[in-house]
Amino acid sequence: MEAGPIFIGGLSFSGKTPLRLMLSSHPHIALTRRTYMWPRYYGRYGDLSRPENFERCLAAILRYKHTQALRPDPARIRREFWQGAPTYARLFELFQQHYAERLGKPRWGDQLGFIERYADPIFAAYPTAKMIHMIRDPRDRYQAAITSSQHRKGKVGWDTARWLQSVGLAKRNRQRYPDRYRIVRYETLVAQPEQTLCEICAFIGEAFVPAMLTLPELTANAIRFGDDEDDRPRDKPELRAVSATSNGGSGKAMSKREIAFTQAYAGRDMLALGYTLEPIRLSLYDWLLFCFVDWPANQTGVVAWHALGARQAARD
Repeated sequence: MEAGPIFIGGLSFSGKTPLRLMLSSHPHIALTRRTYMWPRYYGRYGDLSRPENFERCLAAILRYKHTQALRPDPARIRREFWQGAPTYARLFELFQQHYAERLGKPRWGDQLGFIERYADPIFAAYPTAKMIHMIRDPRDRYQAAITSSQHRKGKVGWDTARWLQSVGLAKRNRQRYPDRYRIVRYETLVAQPEQTLCEICAFIGEAFVPAMLTLPELTANAIRFGDDEDDRPRDKPELRAVSATSNGGSGKAMSKREIAFTQAYAGRDMLALGYTLEPIRLSLYDWLLFCFVDWPANQTGVVAWHALGARQAARD
C-alpha cells in the first residue's frame, strides 16, 4: 500500500514542533508547518473545476508567506492540477509533493494546530493518510504558552476550553479512525523518546531511524516555518518537561487559583489521559477571589471560546 501523508495536530506548545523536527530527520519524510491550507482555503472558493475559482484559490495560496517558503512552481501546479480530480485536497497535495520532491523525499506531511478539526475531509481525500495528535498537560501547556503580560482575567478559562475541545476531537477521531489516528502525550515523548518514536514509526509504516532521536537544528530538511514564534523546543537539542508550579521559561508560573480552575473544569479528562491532579489549598481570601472573581471571569472565557468555535464551524 502506498504510504500516505502524515499530519501532526494538537494545540500550540503541545510538542508538535519537536515531533515534526524528529520526523523530518527521517530520509523518507518531508514535513511542513503552518501552511494553513485546510483552514484558510478548503471550500472557500467554490467548485475548483471552474478555472476562475481555481485561479482565485491558487493566487490566495501563493500570496501566503509560509506557502512561499515551499518555493512552489505555479506553472507546474497549474499543469498537473488539471491532470487529476479538480479538488482542494489535490491542489494542497501538489504544493506538498513538489516540496518533498525537492528534498529528495517520497513522503510529505504537514503540522498545524487544530488540524484535527479536518480529520473527516482529510481521511476522505487521502485514504492512506495518518494523523498524530499531540496532547500536553493543560497546566504545563498554558504555562509554556503564556507570558506575564498575558495573565489576564478569563485567559485560563479560554485556554482550558480550547484544550477540552482538542481532547474531545482526539477521542472522537481515534474512535472513528482507530488505525489512522494516534494520540501521543508530550510527556511520554519526553520521558521515553526512543520507544515513543519507534511506536510512531510503526504507526506510520516507516522504519525507525536512530538519527531521529537527536532533535535537529532547523536545516533544509526542516526549514523555518515560524519556529521562532511559538511551540518551539526551548532547550535544543533536548526535549524537557516542566511542571505547572515552575515557570518553565515563560513569564510567570500558574497561580494556585489558575490551577484550581483548570483542574475543576478539565479534571475528568486530565485523569483519563493519565495526568495527576495537584492538591490545592486556598486561603479564605483566595477562595473568595476564586469563587467571585476568577470563576465568573474564566467562565466568560469558556463561553467566548465556544462562541468562536461555533462561528468557525458555521463558516466551515
